[in-house]
Amino acid sequence: MTNYKETKWAERIVELQKDNGSWGYFHSLSIPTLQQHITTEQALKRLRILGFTKDDAVIEKAISYMQDCLLGKKITPDRREKGLDWDIFTELMLAVRIRQFDRDDVLAGDVAKKWREAVVAAFRAGKYNAEEYHSAFNKTLKQKYGRIAGVDTYYPILLMAEEIDESIEKAYYDYIFDSCTAYYYGFTGAITRLPNEFSSKEASRYLAAIEVFCEHKNEYCKDRLKFVVKWLNRNKNENGKWDMGATVKDGVYFPLSDSWRTSELRENDCTYRIEKIISALE
Repeated sequence: MTNYKETKWAERIVELQKDNGSWGYFHSLSIPTLQQHITTEQALKRLRILGFTKDDAVIEKAISYMQDCLLGKKITPDRREKGLDWDIFTELMLAVRIRQFDRDDVLAGDVAKKWREAVVAAFRAGKYNAEEYHSAFNKTLKQKYGRIAGVDTYYPILLMAEEIDESIEKAYYDYIFDSCTAYYYGFTGAITRLPNEFSSKEASRYLAAIEVFCEHKNEYCKDRLKFVVKWLNRNKNENGKWDMGATVKDGVYFPLSDSWRTSELRENDCTYRIEKIISALE
């Protein structure tokens, strides 16, 4: 098995980490500058894909930084985005990134509990109720509801990994999967709609959305995504592997190897990613 932790990509990201444990701006939408080539979120996402865990010093340092931000000891340097409750959104992002490396973190777990209460309230009646979703925030966050990330968007979905139980699972996943407004940063809309072409940027972005649900261990969720596994298996090449083409290079998901000088290297990277998805869904 390839050790992607020893690639030049991993070495470069580790070198860019600042003394405080961050990479500068936190949010992935923050625009990189000549002084900052990558955000903290982008770095953590990339390192996780390359195989880094909480046992690696670079991740341990980053988690400590994010914990300090949740405690108010440090503040992320991002500009406050208009149109949403930025403090609540920042808390949400921090909790998501910490829990991707450490599910047992207490601070991030407390954030997840608050969001879980809102999600359960929203689907308690067997279908999504936006008013109940918003009302729950007034109670759990002890403040008037501002613009909160929708239940069918990237961060709340990630935060709810392993938090959805039988009482709401069918209503929750049916709503999320079929939502035309679902938003995953790169892919928008219902994930029940397969990409037109497998070897394409669109397909890679689609897989990024599916990978969000790979973090959910819920059996109903896996059952509903069986069609994705069938689609992937239909797109194996003559070598029994997968090749999504050169256009999927994005600096986050691909490449994993030091280079794609040969189609074999690209094929290995694509196969590594897709086999992980299939394993998670089966």
